[in-house]
Amino acid sequence: MSTLTERTEVASGYRAGRTLPLRVELVRQLKRRRTLVMFGILAVLPFVLVAAFAIGGEPDAGGNRITLMDTATASGANFAAVNLFVSAGFLLVIPVALFCGDTVASEASWSSLRYLLAAPVPRIRLLWSKLVVGLGLSLAAMVLLPLVALAVGTAAYGWGPLQIPTGGSLDSGTAAQRLLVVVAYVFVSQLVTAGLAFWLSTKTDAPLGAVGGAVGLTIVGNVLDAVTALGDWRHFLPAHWQFAWADAVQPTPEWSGMIQGTAISITYALVLFALAFRGFARKDVVS
Repeated sequence: MSTLTERTEVASGYRAGRTLPLRVELVRQLKRRRTLVMFGILAVLPFVLVAAFAIGGEPDAGGNRITLMDTATASGANFAAVNLFVSAGFLLVIPVALFCGDTVASEASWSSLRYLLAAPVPRIRLLWSKLVVGLGLSLAAMVLLPLVALAVGTAAYGWGPLQIPTGGSLDSGTAAQRLLVVVAYVFVSQLVTAGLAFWLSTKTDAPLGAVGGAVGLTIVGNVLDAVTALGDWRHFLPAHWQFAWADAVQPTPEWSGMIQGTAISITYALVLFALAFRGFARKDVVS
């Protein structure tokens, strides 16, 4: 009985781990117009809000209740917090969906995906490079907004403590640390959108379909969270915890909501990323 031995010829110097380096993929994505436009929109938003307050006057408290928006012009730190507040629910969803949903599907739409795999770039390596760069750009977008807002707010309203709507304040150093925590939590809470976008990007050749699908499903989650008839079932929705970061900008921070929200988001995201890698490994790539 003979034994057949399969031999795979490998080119001299070829290393699968060196194909499609992260720096190469990062430069490719940074040069794309949609990346520059998205970062430009986020950088302009603080200037738009300053202009709005200058034209319409400082925000007034509605009734006897003071909200975070009412303290927007108290200091640069308050202005940065307000920018995160008005953006976390929808605006910051778009760059995450764009950077993670457009990445693989755009290669398929350009008919370049099969050539990348024929380079040869292993499928796992290709997805890993694109996912890391997509998440990195998403995090950069979330850091850019409060940084620009802090600079613009400080120039417009001065440097000072973070005034808390419920009373009290946080000194500048503590406020900066809490804002870092807020940005980190917002990023983690958006991992579900990133997972949806990335999974859809491996399933379709239409980048707009992947991006739009992720944004649409995120909106559906927000709508379901508003349905109080669902009761405790809403606690399993990532959208239910998206503003739990507000507990971090209190004199005594409360972490339970952020811990639950982090656990929910990471769980959903890991499942979606696993589906993306598993499905793409078996996909017949023809474009």
